[in-house]
Amino acid sequence: MLKAVTFLKESTQGGMLSWSAQSQAVVQFGLRCHEVEALALENGIFPARYQRNRNMISIEEQLKLFRSRVAVIGCGGLGGYVIEELARIGVGHIVAIDPDIFEEHNLNRQILSTPATLGKAKVEAAVDRVAEINPAVTVTPIKDYFCLANGSEQLAGAMVAVDALDSIPYRLELAEFCTVAGIPMVHGAIGGWYGHVATQLPGDTTVQSIYRHWVAGKGIEQQLGNPAFTPAVVASLEVAEACKILLGKGELLRDRKLSIDLLEMEVHEISYPKVPPVELVVAA
Repeated sequence: MLKAVTFLKESTQGGMLSWSAQSQAVVQFGLRCHEVEALALENGIFPARYQRNRNMISIEEQLKLFRSRVAVIGCGGLGGYVIEELARIGVGHIVAIDPDIFEEHNLNRQILSTPATLGKAKVEAAVDRVAEINPAVTVTPIKDYFCLANGSEQLAGAMVAVDALDSIPYRLELAEFCTVAGIPMVHGAIGGWYGHVATQLPGDTTVQSIYRHWVAGKGIEQQLGNPAFTPAVVASLEVAEACKILLGKGELLRDRKLSIDLLEMEVHEISYPKVPPVELVVAA
């Protein structure tokens, strides 16, 4: 490894390590992209791909992101954009959870969906996409539903869970599971021109409060559909919240949600007081 580190330092120009130098190190020293990026960041070398991060994210913080593990539950409209942005900003390990395959009705808004991926598992498309845009990021695909019975296995080691579900029952299960498991959760939901975002830390009950009047059905998306821009906006806000959690900086959307109306271009903040959480037993 010492020779590899020396090579990386000698290849650095203006404090940056080019992608071509990283690729050369992979071949020359028989390393994986993930290992080369780890060596660079651990030795104070900024990969050039992140140069536009460094005015807001220090190299120590970039390394923290690289060492992070984020679970994205749902890889469709919201989840595809979330995965894309997490990979581009340099989160080192993404767990992609979704049981579905791509269908034609996904093409209008899901960034991982193309004519070529129709019939393909969404989690497999996530793996391929991240390998294309940032090979240093590891994606663990889980082609399955999230539920309380498998949550412990699916979210093992996750530092943040990002909700990109389209089902209110599963979303409430995720919120309850994260509370018990001690995992911060970033919640996002969309429907038509509208969306909202909230962050729930263990012990909070924001998501449960948001849906306290829910009776049945999957949610407003089923009635309003979704255009291309709504998931992109809400997913970006979710990624910002996830990064703030991972870096321990900034003000989180905690005990409140940001409600977004893209038709009238209005944003409202709604507060949610804490309520006693429902006792939940999570399968071992």
